[in-house]
Amino acid sequence: MAVSQAGAFIHLSSSLSKYLKLYHQERDSLLQISQKGQGQNQYSLAVYATWSLSYAKLGLPARTFLQLGSMLHHEGISEEVFKRAAKSKKKLNDPEPQKEVVRVLELLGKNGSKWNTLVFQTITSELQSYSLIDFDHQNHSYRIHPLVQYWSHTTIEKTQYSLQKSMANIIGLSISWEFNAHDYQFRRTLVSHIVSCTASLKPEEINMSIAPNLALVYKEQGQWKNAEALEVVVMDKTKQLLGEDHLKTLISMGNLAITYGNLGQWKNAEALQIVVMDKMKRLLGEDHSYTLISMGNLAITYQNTGQLKDAEALKVIVMDKMKQLLGEDHPDTLMSMGNLANTYANLGQWKDAEALEVVVMDKTKQLLGEDHLDTLMSMANLADTYRNIGQWKNAEALEVVVMDKRKQLLGEDHPDTLMSMANLAITYGNIGQWKNAEALQIVVMDKRKQLLGEDHPDTLMSMANLANTYGDLGQWKNAEALEMVVMDKMKQLLGEDHPNTLKIMGNLANTYRNLGQWKNAEALEVVVMDKMKQLLGEDHPDTLTAMENLAETYRCLGHKEKAEEPEALVMDKHNVALVS
Repeated sequence: MAVSQAGAFIHLSSSLSKYLKLYHQERDSLLQISQKGQGQNQYSLAVYATWSLSYAKLGLPARTFLQLGSMLHHEGISEEVFKRAAKSKKKLNDPEPQKEVVRVLELLGKNGSKWNTLVFQTITSELQSYSLIDFDHQNHSYRIHPLVQYWSHTTIEKTQYSLQKSMANIIGLSISWEFNAHDYQFRRTLVSHIVSCTASLKPEEINMSIAPNLALVYKEQGQWKNAEALEVVVMDKTKQLLGEDHLKTLISMGNLAITYGNLGQWKNAEALQIVVMDKMKRLLGEDHSYTLISMGNLAITYQNTGQLKDAEALKVIVMDKMKQLLGEDHPDTLMSMGNLANTYANLGQWKDAEALEVVVMDKTKQLLGEDHLDTLMSMANLADTYRNIGQWKNAEALEVVVMDKRKQLLGEDHPDTLMSMANLAITYGNIGQWKNAEALQIVVMDKRKQLLGEDHPDTLMSMANLANTYGDLGQWKNAEALEMVVMDKMKQLLGEDHPNTLKIMGNLANTYRNLGQWKNAEALEVVVMDKMKQLLGEDHPDTLTAMENLAETYRCLGHKEKAEEPEALVMDKHNVALVS
């Protein structure tokens, strides 16, 4: 590395004697520095001295870019970040940081509201000529060697904090709330840079104007804890500045509530959403789109906490008002229809769900295109319904498309991509392709553990799905081990009465049956059936399944009389359903 650095300098200065003289001067300075801190070997000193010589030759714009680049991850540094920030109409709420950002961007290529790529490329070419950065042709981005970054920090010790904040502000200003494929892909490239440049900043030190933008990037990549930390600060500061009833405060509360939901903190989400909905009604009226969105968000939380009838009631209101207010083809109306269809599915009203979902998918395709994320979500929802009514091939066809397109748009590690892989795995299981199902489910489980943590509801669900596949493969001990872990964590996280907790209890009971542990199975199945009746009612398909399972266990235990009651009730319910 030292040889290439020296060669680059000599080539540009055209003087070996000049290089040697300056090298020894810089080497002496570096030796003085090393005596104050840790010792450095001769090779390190040679490299550092050469970098110092090169740095001294750089113009101010090139120095500035190198310093900013040292705040970022060493790979994937793109011109687009600076270009988007320079062209952004958004401004920071503090004039001093805003002036500093403008000053820096003007050095790098900002010209009014436009961007001069030639200026930027001249700067990067200057840095490349000294081998301080290089260009990654495959990814169309720049790289700075980690050692160059480390050395660069020694040149900016006094200003490192302000540079970190400036770089965070530039990234924040580069983020738009547009949701086409290119915007998603761009935001995905920012995660490692945001982590790097904010590593030593507290959430409250990040400018409030850009904090929601950084939180958006985290949320899209499933990093909900990072998003939560920022959104709590935004909510608190907005309350202090504008008051608890201001629209911006309510929006910040709503954003935080959604994050709580994705963290499985349903009670925290519900508490915030009730406040937001009530205040939106008073502030904007019951028919305002923001009020309707707040009602829809609360309805989703009700659904996730098993309050299905409350969820349905809210969603019907939202859908009807959206149709009146925005028209039947508006994206928000279609979203509300999809949400209601999801509740119908959870209530076991599959035909009602399917009818709505077909309409939503077709209209979303026409309106937004086949590759839009909302379109893919509508396809995934319809596939889920097909799966639940036994149309496996229809489900598989949709799920393969959704998974492939999400991989392209969002990347293989995105939560939505993992969800589509999990759904396809379930379908593979239902058509007997157990090995394909197992392979996908192991990938999903491992990635969710890394991304969301071992206790996240989605991680636990992936473990439960893999356990089901182990059961289908006859690996009952592997299934039992996973299901016991999942059940215990579900109880702690969601409570004993949550539908997902009851489902995993039912799954574990099924595993006990297959292991011949009939008493263990019976104990769980009685609890599951009773709680399903209270939570979902006697007519819900999940309740009927729980009754059938318990009846089967009673028969295996030789309790014929006990088995007859749930069997008769299930038969009556099925007959009523057939007549209706």
